[in-house]
Amino acid sequence: MKTLFRNNAGRLLPAAALFALCAPAMASTLNQNVSWTIDRAGTSTVYRTVAYGDSIFAGYNGSISNAAKYSAPTVDAEYLSARWNADIENVRRAKSGAVARDVYENKIVAERSYMQAASTRAVSFEMCGNDGLQARTAFKEQTGTCNYAVLDSAVNSCKTYVAAAMDYINANAHANVKLKVVSNLYYPGYAADNVQSSCRDAATGQTVSLRDKFLPAIAKMNYWTCEYARQKGFKCADSFAQYMGADYDSNGDGQIDADALRYVVGDSEASYVNRIAVTLRATLRDANAKFVSSSSSYDYIQSDDTHPTYTGGTVSAGLWGGTTGSGASRYPTINSGRNPIWNQYGHERMGWALSVYQPASP
Repeated sequence: MKTLFRNNAGRLLPAAALFALCAPAMASTLNQNVSWTIDRAGTSTVYRTVAYGDSIFAGYNGSISNAAKYSAPTVDAEYLSARWNADIENVRRAKSGAVARDVYENKIVAERSYMQAASTRAVSFEMCGNDGLQARTAFKEQTGTCNYAVLDSAVNSCKTYVAAAMDYINANAHANVKLKVVSNLYYPGYAADNVQSSCRDAATGQTVSLRDKFLPAIAKMNYWTCEYARQKGFKCADSFAQYMGADYDSNGDGQIDADALRYVVGDSEASYVNRIAVTLRATLRDANAKFVSSSSSYDYIQSDDTHPTYTGGTVSAGLWGGTTGSGASRYPTINSGRNPIWNQYGHERMGWALSVYQPASP
């Protein structure tokens, strides 16, 4: 079976080989570290942003040797360069395939020196995606009586290490850091999961909808990611809302769908999960067709049905080391806080979502 990935123009190309390091069935992980500086004309002042995470922040594209140059953290850096009229060094310390504990222990803690530099002004992270993917695979493989504990374990691990990561960053980031931000999870494979399980519920004796079980679990992870952010001085980029809801009001409730899905300060876990999984469920759409209007959509997910689409080429990142380089901003002037393609690719949308919290000055 031929596997396809997107090139920097967004077209589908055949991959020479598939090395699905983020696939939940595999235990392999791959460090994909990149340092890329947005080199802005007319300035020599350099500030640093640091991003820790798994394959999402890495810009994973199916390759063991390269990744997206403009994954979400570097897109975010481009916005910051325009806002501050400064060079921005974006350091991505990412590990494709890593569960939350691995990101916490082997990236955030083990590589804390990157956020301790005096030039650092912003620190971001994301995690938990592989906890969810691995739990999903384990549940899909169950036969006999369904055991939901695997989903609960993924939620609890996410909560534990998101909170620990925030505490550690708060304690170790340089005093010059002005912004700390976390991204929550979108739901890859939302359409594909609209099938019945092979196992049967102990109470009813019937198979269950995979999506009915996975959606509340992801919602719990996302609630606590944003709630801990509120409690611990972080901002929360709600990638679930940005990816899974349309940019128009599809149900006539007076709210743009993506806005209605966002975490709201003051929500309880129960109210948030009910809003996502019950009240507004009919507005959720697979991010392979992200509707930016009632008649126009873009594909936010690569052909692996997991990782965000991107544009702008690739950089070395993987088994043969990572790129340290620089380049001019693609958009020297960004009007109204949005570049011209802010809503056309998954990484561009997530990068914009991270950027809305940027302080006005360094």
